[in-house]
Amino acid sequence: MHIRIFITGASGALGCALALRLAGPGVSLSLWGRNRPRLDEVAGFCRERGANAEVRSLDLSDCDAALAALHNDDNKGPFDLAFLVAGQGDTLAPGSIVENPAQVVRLAQTNFVAPAAMAAALAARMAARGAGRIGVVGTAAASHSLPFAAAYSGSKAGLSRYIDALRLAVSRYGVTVTLVSPGFFAGTTPSRPGEISADEVAGKMIAAVRAGRAELVVPRRFLLLRWFDRLLPRPFRDRLLLSLRAP
Repeated sequence: MHIRIFITGASGALGCALALRLAGPGVSLSLWGRNRPRLDEVAGFCRERGANAEVRSLDLSDCDAALAALHNDDNKGPFDLAFLVAGQGDTLAPGSIVENPAQVVRLAQTNFVAPAAMAAALAARMAARGAGRIGVVGTAAASHSLPFAAAYSGSKAGLSRYIDALRLAVSRYGVTVTLVSPGFFAGTTPSRPGEISADEVAGKMIAAVRAGRAELVVPRRFLLLRWFDRLLPRPFRDRLLLSLRAP
């Protein structure tokens, strides 16, 4: 049995971990990322494991070009699984009161517009075929109004709500859409309380997407923080959020 898998952000830590875990005989990987040398390196590792790996280096801020490329790649061979990982987590610049408007636009484009549009395009194609599984990476920060990362948390909050709505829209057509919300994310190994390594996130994400789960929050303690944020009286919540600083 042959399986076609699409991964964005494959030149980053989580995208790479997903690619390596999924690579094997009978697997074709379409790996997208911004860092072409790193992308080629990841593809080489995947080929060593027996997978067929193709790469595409592009900036997702050009949404029209990304959608055209996605349609082209899916036309060459329909994707069975898709992992939308790419995103940016820039925070407030030192000494600034609010984020630069250009940064707000860029994060909204990269963290919400591009992945939402690509998820919609994939979901529509998969629904027409009657099968498919999509995993989209959000963040636990989407549940919190972070003063030092307003554009990041806000753009990911929009993505979270959109992906949940998309999941409902295509559920009757044999397509599942899973939102994955990591907490503090470590590229290789945890260095702070609550961090989780890329490889551990990748393993849990693959299992959740294959099982068709609606959402995966890792580590699970961030589910408690989500409810704490919702239930805490606003004056106390505001005081707590204002005390936070960028990591």
